[in-house]
Amino acid sequence: MRFKRLSLEQKNKYYGLYFILPWFIGFLFLFFIPLLSSLRYSFSNLKVTNDGFSLDFVGWTNFREALFSHESYVRLLTESVVNIAVNTPLVIIFSLFFAVLLNQKFRGRVLARAIFFLPVILASGIIASIENGDLMQSVVRSANDKTGGGLSIMKNLELTVLLVESGMSVTYVEYLTGAVSRIYEIVSQSGVQILIFLAGLQSISPSLYEAAKIEGSTGYESFWKITFPMISPLILTNLVYTIIDSFIRDETSRLVVNTAFQKFEFGLSAAMGWIYFAVIAFVLLITTALVSRKVFYQDS
Repeated sequence: MRFKRLSLEQKNKYYGLYFILPWFIGFLFLFFIPLLSSLRYSFSNLKVTNDGFSLDFVGWTNFREALFSHESYVRLLTESVVNIAVNTPLVIIFSLFFAVLLNQKFRGRVLARAIFFLPVILASGIIASIENGDLMQSVVRSANDKTGGGLSIMKNLELTVLLVESGMSVTYVEYLTGAVSRIYEIVSQSGVQILIFLAGLQSISPSLYEAAKIEGSTGYESFWKITFPMISPLILTNLVYTIIDSFIRDETSRLVVNTAFQKFEFGLSAAMGWIYFAVIAFVLLITTALVSRKVFYQDS
């Protein structure tokens, strides 16, 4: 019996299936049943009893309470979406800029890459809990009291006036000055994206740049004609990663967890989680639909 030889495109499809197979198995055995249980809880009133727990079907009551009665859920959800719309472009631009710099040949390049990846390590585990807790807030408050909390505000005000007088739009000026004030937040969210961009930059054939240099192209032209199109698929990848990572870090996700395990309102927490999931899915659908149109995929 002779087996039919597969084309390169067919092989790539099978490779893709093999690649996602471990994730699919893990999702099927570890997450699928809890996901269905969470959906069931969102339409029920879950009460803990001596024998375990009881479920009373309440329909859309939990969803209505989350959207129309809860004191802070809608506000925090709106702030999360606004923060993502503001911070995501800054994170992508920052990570791409520093990935290009770190891809250059210079002494201490490995150390520089490690330094830019440090925020990813510092943002995990006990360090993140200390950083996000009362200790960090008290330190910042104490520092502001000693150095003068209005100093940074005055510097931002001076920068705003300078940029407005130079002819820039007030909207762009406020966006840029806001980015300066959130520089630590942007840097702490850019470590993984920088590594992904670095991997993409190193996969670009040097012969493309050599040919462009022979033709007289400048570094600026080479970036926009070669580098940017070649790594555009990774821009989409980093965009999706940044949006999901930002949603996981924000106050809305903490509210969902606290509602379940501090207030023991499991049905309301499940409803909040599913609304949160729907908003994330909608944001990802819109952004990927817009960005994927401009992505350049190199033919094999």
